Parts: sequence; C-alpha cells; structure tokens
Amino acid sequence: MVTGPHPAPPRTPAPSPTAVPTPARTTPSVSEQVTGAQSIVRSLEEVGAEVVFGIPGGAILPTYDPLMDSTRLRHILVRHEQGGGHAAAGYASATGRVGVCMATSGPGATNLVTPIADAHMDSVPLVAITGQVGASLIGTDAFQEADIVGITLPVTKHNYLVTDPDEIPRVIAEAFHIASTGRPGPVLVDIAKSAMQSQTTFAWPQEISLPGYHPVTKPHAKQIREAARLLATARRPVLYVGGGVIRARASAELRALVDASGAPAVTTLMARGALPDSHPQNLGMPGMHGTVAAVAALQKADLIVALGARFDDRVTGLLSSFAPGAAVVHADIDPAEIGKNRTADVPIVGDLREVMADLLPELAREHAQHGKPDLEGWWKTLDDLRESFPLGFDEPSDGLLAPQHVISRIGALSGPEATYVAGVGQHQMWAAQFIRYERPNAWLNSGGLGTMGYSVPAAMGAKVGEPDRTVWAIDGDGCFQMTNQELATCTINEIPIKVAIINNSSLGMVRQWQTLFYESRYSNTDLHTGHGTKRVPDFVKMADAYGAVGLRCESKADVDATIKRALEINDQPVVVDFTVSRDSMVWPMVAAGVSNDKIQYARGISPAWDRED
Repeated sequence: MVTGPHPAPPRTPAPSPTAVPTPARTTPSVSEQVTGAQSIVRSLEEVGAEVVFGIPGGAILPTYDPLMDSTRLRHILVRHEQGGGHAAAGYASATGRVGVCMATSGPGATNLVTPIADAHMDSVPLVAITGQVGASLIGTDAFQEADIVGITLPVTKHNYLVTDPDEIPRVIAEAFHIASTGRPGPVLVDIAKSAMQSQTTFAWPQEISLPGYHPVTKPHAKQIREAARLLATARRPVLYVGGGVIRARASAELRALVDASGAPAVTTLMARGALPDSHPQNLGMPGMHGTVAAVAALQKADLIVALGARFDDRVTGLLSSFAPGAAVVHADIDPAEIGKNRTADVPIVGDLREVMADLLPELAREHAQHGKPDLEGWWKTLDDLRESFPLGFDEPSDGLLAPQHVISRIGALSGPEATYVAGVGQHQMWAAQFIRYERPNAWLNSGGLGTMGYSVPAAMGAKVGEPDRTVWAIDGDGCFQMTNQELATCTINEIPIKVAIINNSSLGMVRQWQTLFYESRYSNTDLHTGHGTKRVPDFVKMADAYGAVGLRCESKADVDATIKRALEINDQPVVVDFTVSRDSMVWPMVAAGVSNDKIQYARGISPAWDRED
C-alpha cells in the first residue's frame, strides 16, 4: 500500500508532470526478483542519483545492506541527520540536481525536519528517504515510531508512506520528478521496514502519471504583452529579482532583460549572483539590510517587475507602506505566490526562463513602436543615492578585526569562481553585502527559514557536487557549534571545505538587536568563544581534533596571509578562527515591522527621500 501524493499545501504550485525521469541506464525488459531494499537502491540508480547523505538505523537498515554493493551510488556517512539534510540541500543548490538524504525512523526522521523545512522555504529540490516501523506496527507507538508523513505535511511539496514493496520504483520516480519540476521543493518518501524486507518484482515505470500535477511553464501571451507595455512606458521601473531566477537557471535571460529594458535591478538575499554585481544596473540587495539605493528604488518606483520573488517581509518592511506608487508585474512558477502579499496588476504564471524569453521580443516591439523610455532622471536619483550611501564600515574601536574587512578579503582573494555558503546572522548579511557575486549559485544560504547550523554541512554538500571549486563556509561562532561535527565527515571523506568562523564571541545578530532595542541588556548572548584568555571551545584545537587544519587570525595585518594559507591547503578541511569585534553591526538596517522609508544607513543616520518627481 502507498499513500500519496497528498494534496499539496496552498503555497505549492498546482503541480504537473508528464516527463519521465531519464534512466541512468537501460532497464532490462526481464523483471527482476529483489527485496524492497534492493528496489530502493536500484530505483535511486535508475533515477540518476549520485550521492546519498545519511545515517543507518534500525528501520532503514535493510536498505543499507544492498547500498553497500552499489557501484553507482556514493553514500556519505554524516554525523547528524540535520547535517545530512543540509548537505543534500547544498549539493542541490550548487549543482541544480536533486539532493538525496536518508535516515531511520523516529528521531532519525525528525532530525530531518529542519533541513526539509529549510528546503521548502528556499525551493530546493530534495528527496528524503526515511525508514518506518513495519506496516503492522504503524499506529501502535512502536519503538522509534513517529508519523513523519504527518509531521512534514506542511513543509514538503509532497510526501509518501510506502508499505507495499511493489510501489517503490514508481514512488521514487515520482518523488524525483515532483522535487525537480515546477517550483522545486522537498519530497519525503517514508518506507516501512516490512516493505524493505519483502520480495518484489523490480519494474521501472516507463511513464509518470500524476493527475492534477501540471505546473504551468509557458506564460500567457496577453499578460506578457501587457508587462512589456508597462515596462516600456514606466518612468521609474525596477526589476525585483528573487531566488526563483536562480532556481530556474534563468540568469542569461535576466541579463538580456536588464540590458534591453535599461531598468535598475535589485537582487534579493536568495538571488545574489543572478545578475553580476559588476553590472552597472545592479543596485544590490533590497530589504532589511539592503543598500540604500536598492531600498529607495523599490519605495520610489512607479513599476515593479517581480521575477521569482515572493514579497517577503524582510524585503517589504511594513507591507502597507511598501512601494506605495508602484504598479506590479509579478511572474512566478508558483501561482500561490502571486497576489499572496501584494496585489499584482499583471500576474504571470510560468517558468522564468520562458517568461523572460517571451518578454524580450515584446519589449523590443514596444521600443520600436514608441521608443525607449527616458530613464535619465530616474538613474540620476539612484546614482546620487549610490554615491551618497555606499556600503561601508567603521574600523572597530576595540582594536579587534572588522568582520566586514575579513569577509571582503575572503571574497577578493578567493574570486568569483569560488562558492560561498553562509550560516545565519550578522556574518550572513556581511557575506551578502561585501562579497562580489558574479555568477549564479556562487552564494548559498538559508534565506527563508534562517537556519543556524546550515553552513558547514551545506558547504560539504556543495563541495561534493562541485569538487573543483573552492568552497567557503562563512559561519558565526554560534552557528558553527550547531553542526561542526560534520568536520569529521569532511575529513574522513576527503571533502576539503574551508570554514571562516567570524568569531565575535556572541550570538551577534541577537546582540545587535539587544543593543538597539533592549538598552544594551545582553541577556544570554555571550558565547565565550573568542574574547579574553579563555576560549570555550578553542576552535583551533577543535579543528585539529577533527583532523582539519586550524588557523587563527587576530590582526588586520595577518588577514590576507591567513586567507592565502587557507587557500593553499586543498587536501583537508581548514578552519580559520577570525577574532572580530563584537560591537560591529550590520548596516544599513530597516527595523522589523516598520516602513522601508525609515531605513538607517548607520546608527543615527537616516536618509530621507522624496517620492515626488
């Protein structure tokens, strides 16, 4: 018996598949007698999976026996299921392929909930395979039983409970198809131990039939024409670029649209690198910690063309005051996102590559008929803001390192071909601000869920997916301590990531809010990791214990040399403990729940702008 696919949560697209996963090899016409466990391994091979991140346990153990014999699947034994989930997500985000993680029932499965929810928020294609207690024991509160299908219902794109071994190939084929088509997302496949142990006939499905799952990829021509008309006539247009452009692999089309329109573009936290930072029309990141020019552009716009963005509260600030004079064109693969937070004047449902490919000739026709709009005054306003309020920072008064300087030097010395994977907090925002991103998928982070502990395992997964790239995990001392055990995984499996710990001995973003909003009452934010004579733990000694190279940098004069030393080491993981000032803050900043008009460029400095011409 198999239950699922269940009706998708409201935020998931009205799904679709007609395509069949291309088998990794030709399936023999003669059916094979195998166990359900062997069918799982065989199905993963057929669907083209390359790497599985996981940990064995009682309910999934039958699958680990045939997994040992596979010559086409690489299994990486992680140290915590959360690490396995984030590693699979990092692999998927870096490569565009579906990431795979595996865990046993009960606590093994529940430890995957956070990375599954993280992948759901950030539209990452992921298949999580979990063992479940035997079919006859389901519902009896058996040892290590948990209703992981019910638990993950709100945070998966789809999930399944499989109790019939004959259903395994079809379900896994469907899971990969659903995860990777339409709006990407995580799919959970929970398989009873009894199904793994039973005999079955392996037969790979020759087609996929999912009634009701039909993602719309081709945009409506009338909506495209109207969007082109608005973009060709707007006096203050802005292209609001979200992470959907990255997931759609639509950066080339975006570049063409930016060039053709002449409009400024802003790239959200999830879209950094979708348009090169060196492009003169890229105003940078909007939102809570965005550039003044990017925030002002949205507030002053008369037209916003949102591409794969969801009008998240971290971008809009107080929603009722966001972009008050702007008409909105909203294009997204997920119809549930359109109009969810901001009414769209022109809604466009479709794959963003097709949306922009169709928009370009229509825009050219508008320009040919009516001429290009005069955006000179608009650009003068924005360029004045860029010049008056550039990203910058002050040197700390305590003599410790400026974290912004450290991160900018990591980016400068490692270059645009490296991959940068951030944790969550101040270091995440500084990495988004002070590294120049010139290509898509160079920047990975937990945007929607904001998961501390994401960086190290996700960097590990990214390095597995693209072993020839330099991969930096830019982490905080708080985040690092949540998943640093995956350094053991990296060492044993020869995955030489580089970890930069931006060590301010604090839960930095929480401390910043305590400084600004709680009268500097620092309740439970001191981590004792970097300041003073006692370091708990000592990250250099910890790195050594895990078989990695541990380095420490406390002087500005040593920053470049330390980074260069880390870049020279490519046969084992490297951990660099950068001791930075705990008083450094992330600026600009829009406080939560207030209008973007109240952005602070720095403490005590609030640029104002006039929305009139």
